[in-house]
Order: sequence, then structure tokens, then C-alpha cells
Amino acid sequence: MALRIALLTYSTKPRGSVIHALELATALTRLGHQVCLYALCKPGSSGFERPLPCAVQLIPAQPAPDDIDGLIRQRIAEFVAALRPTAGQYDVYHAQDCIGANALGQLRNQGCRPIVRTVHHVEAFESIYLQQCQDRSIREPDLCLAVSHRWQQTLARDYGIDAVRVVNGVDQRRFNPQPNGEDGMRKRYGLAGPVLLTIGGIEPRKNSIRLLQAFAQVRRAHPTAQLVIVGGATLFDYQPYRDKFFAEVDTLGLNEALVLPGVLSDASLPAFYRCADALVFPSLKEGWGLVVLEAIASGVPVVTSNQPPFTEFLSPHQACLADPLDVNAIAVAIEQALDPQVAQNVVDNSQAVLSHYSWDRSAAQHGRAYQSLCANFAAPASPR
Repeated sequence: MALRIALLTYSTKPRGSVIHALELATALTRLGHQVCLYALCKPGSSGFERPLPCAVQLIPAQPAPDDIDGLIRQRIAEFVAALRPTAGQYDVYHAQDCIGANALGQLRNQGCRPIVRTVHHVEAFESIYLQQCQDRSIREPDLCLAVSHRWQQTLARDYGIDAVRVVNGVDQRRFNPQPNGEDGMRKRYGLAGPVLLTIGGIEPRKNSIRLLQAFAQVRRAHPTAQLVIVGGATLFDYQPYRDKFFAEVDTLGLNEALVLPGVLSDASLPAFYRCADALVFPSLKEGWGLVVLEAIASGVPVVTSNQPPFTEFLSPHQACLADPLDVNAIAVAIEQALDPQVAQNVVDNSQAVLSHYSWDRSAAQHGRAYQSLCANFAAPASPR
């Protein structure tokens, strides 16, 4: 049965949960569902960079207070105002993040339900308000989904919630080893190599400082190596951490070896992967790590953390795994990825992973979860 689905995401900028929402909306539409993707959009932005086969509703995200609590309150309110007129128009309201889920919670009694929330990962916030928002966004929906066993288990342990597991995917039509545009990318950003690529910006969760320190060790054997840090669009202010990072750059004398392209266009990202000699991603906390799948599909060896969720789908033969808290271990893993024979073996072995993760498979899992939820809502209440 085709469903009418409202899918919510907090931004049009390329972060993991946003890409998940975009790709899921596309794949659900291919399955015949009627999807409208609602996204907060800052002034000056034209929205998503690629055309989508589903309806898109951009919600103006107006200038907000500097404090994060005030910003989140405003973003929730903007979602509420945009969604209130849709009450009862959709069979399912699905939020990909805390902001959308809190907005739907406020509209629950006005007809915006059943409510689904995908929990990509759980944060530890210092702000009481943010922690309460996160807890509400997990406890109040009618159904929670999780993208990995790690977070499925966390929801069961910490919240008593039996979340449904869904997979992420990778579009191999976009991410593949076929040359297309790399020469222009290398020229534009001065990439000579070896090129070590990481995606997600400079922040504590990405383990940026330890990665930088490991990179400094690698430069002893590879003095022309470059560390390229792509992305960084986020709601949160990591300026104190960024200040420490750049102070370390100065201390280690790595200014000339660091390349910061910022947020890349959607069209240029696949070529950037192919410019890399390795993806280095020793993250401390991820919901899944879509960039790992994208790198594998692009034929690039991966260096990542020897912990879930990465170890749920990668063996030591399919990636160079390292303890993310050990700078020396990260450096050794990078050295392994730069060894041509090791790199080729890792790339060859990792290709088997791709057959298990597609957006069509993810959409089919979502469709079954939606159908079951809608059936429960339609069922008459049991007599007392």
C-alpha cells in the first residue's frame, strides 16, 4: 500500500542524517510512496543541490539567538508553524533528528501522527534543555528506528525502547572508482599527495586533534602528505575545540600540509573521494558513518575506529582499524593504508560490503515499519 509520508530534516547542508533523509525520500518515492521532504533552510540558500523526485518543502530558518538553547527553541517553533497546517494529511510523520521530533511532539494532539524518529546517535549534552529535548525526541514517538546495532542496544539499555533496525546505503552511480573530474579538483585545491581525506569538519566527535597528531607522525615518512578536512556545517559551536586544533597545527608546523575546502558542492564530492589515497576517519562517535561506505564505493582504502558501529560491517581485512584514543595506533593504520599492497587488498576485500547496503533496501525496511505502525493505529482498541 502506498503511503503519504512527511519526512523531516533539520538542514539542507550535507551532514549524515540529512543525506540519509534525502536518499531515503528518493528511494521511498521509487517504491511508489508519496513523500514530502521538509527541511529547514537558511536565508540565501536555494535548498538541496540536486533535484529530487519527491515534493520538497523548504522552511525558512530565520536568524536565531546566539545561545544554542535559544537557537533550538526557534528551530522547533519554525517546524511547528510549517507543519501545523499538514495535520492529518500524511499517514506517517518521520523526523530524522531531535528538532523535528520535538516539533511533531508538540503537534501530536493536532493530528500529526503516527510519529517516527530515527536515532542516528545519542549525544551527551551539558545543557539541561538540550538533554530534555533529546530525551523527549526518543521517548515520545510512536516508533524509533536505529541505523546500527550499537544504537539499537543503547536505546534498549538506556530508554527501554525496542527500536527497529534499518540500514544505510550508498549510491554507487554517484560514488564509484571511474575517473571523472579529479584533475580539476587536484588543480583547484593544490592536491599533490599523498592525500589523506577526512569528512565532517573539525570537532570533538570527529577526533580531529588526535588525527592531526597522527598525521604529524605520518609526515615523517611521507613529507609531502596532505590532510584534507572537508565539511563542517553544524548547529553547534565548537570554537574552543577548533582553537585548540589550530594551535596544535601551529605547534606541529602543519599549516602548509592542511587543506580546508569547507563544505563541498554535492556534485564535487565524488571526485574528491577519488583524489584521496585514503579516507581517515578515526571518529569517537558515529551513528553509522556514511562517508565510510562512500569511500569504499569510490575504491578508496579506509582508516577508521576499531569500535562499533564500524566493526559491525567492517573486518580488519576490509579497513585499517585503530584505537581512536591512541595517536600512535592511528598513525600506524594510516601508514598501512599508504602501503600500495595493503591498500589494494583492503579495497578489494571491502567491495563485498557494498552489496548489503543500498538505499532501496533501506526504503523497503522503512516501508515495512511504516505499514506495521499504520496497521496498529488503524486497529480498533481492545475492549476492557
